[in-house]
Amino acid sequence: MRDKKTLFHYHLMMFPGALLLFVFSIIPMLGIIMAFQRFVPGKQIWKQEWNGLENFTFMLQIPDSKQVLFNTIIIASMKIIAGIIVPVTFALLLNEVRLQKFKRLVQTIVYLPHFMSWVILAGIMINILSLEGILNQLLSLFGVDPIMFLASNSWFRHIIVWSDVWKEFGFGAIVYLAALTGINPALYEAAEIDGASRFHKLKYITLPGIMPTIVLLTTLSLGNVLNAGFDQIFNLYNPLVYSSGDIIDTYVYRIGIVQMQYGLATAVGLLKSVVAIVLIAISYRLAYKFANYRIF
Repeated sequence: MRDKKTLFHYHLMMFPGALLLFVFSIIPMLGIIMAFQRFVPGKQIWKQEWNGLENFTFMLQIPDSKQVLFNTIIIASMKIIAGIIVPVTFALLLNEVRLQKFKRLVQTIVYLPHFMSWVILAGIMINILSLEGILNQLLSLFGVDPIMFLASNSWFRHIIVWSDVWKEFGFGAIVYLAALTGINPALYEAAEIDGASRFHKLKYITLPGIMPTIVLLTTLSLGNVLNAGFDQIFNLYNPLVYSSGDIIDTYVYRIGIVQMQYGLATAVGLLKSVVAIVLIAISYRLAYKFANYRIF
């Protein structure tokens, strides 16, 4: 009876969150049927004209769809690669710092951007990268003509990727710092007795010690290949960089909310969700195979 009462309390605590999830995530999924309709605003969703797979066929015929998919994969892949390399490198460097006060100060500074929204950070980036921004003023001191960074297709993807790394690498390094604490200190002591340098200890003890964590997070990140960051790109992009910065999420927003092509936008979003589910399943399978990680 005591166990049942405790279990009831746990379910009672979970109920508000489950209710919000049901109302805002489960019920809206009924709107998926718009992907198979010639949706006309103003009519009830159950009285719309059905058109089968016409929206999906039209989606594949639009020239923009291939470019949007390419942009999404490229930007997301660059973010995944940089999002693994930079936090690992930072965690390894920070682990070598012996002054605890300086270490805590650096950790606090690099963690802060994670807790700021892209609305704020995008405003900062726009002020820095505008024609009259700080960066162009510094370049002008060396005789370099002003550059329209946020209106240049050759610059925009790099700005998106590295600004995302700047925002998240400090918070992402927490996992690797935690993994570093799990390495047996006796291994370092034995290495010092054998005359190993810092580089050798890093190569033969530290990196192998956190390699399972690196492999795990890398494989799990494969499920985000189609998520290139709507908030960030929406606040930074403009029509001049659609060819290099327009991703699936911003494309769905533009054709669905702005152009009111609800059926086509739903079809694009549904196809992305289906592919994302497959990628997530593959990533968890790889995580179980290479890092022995499983949820169920």
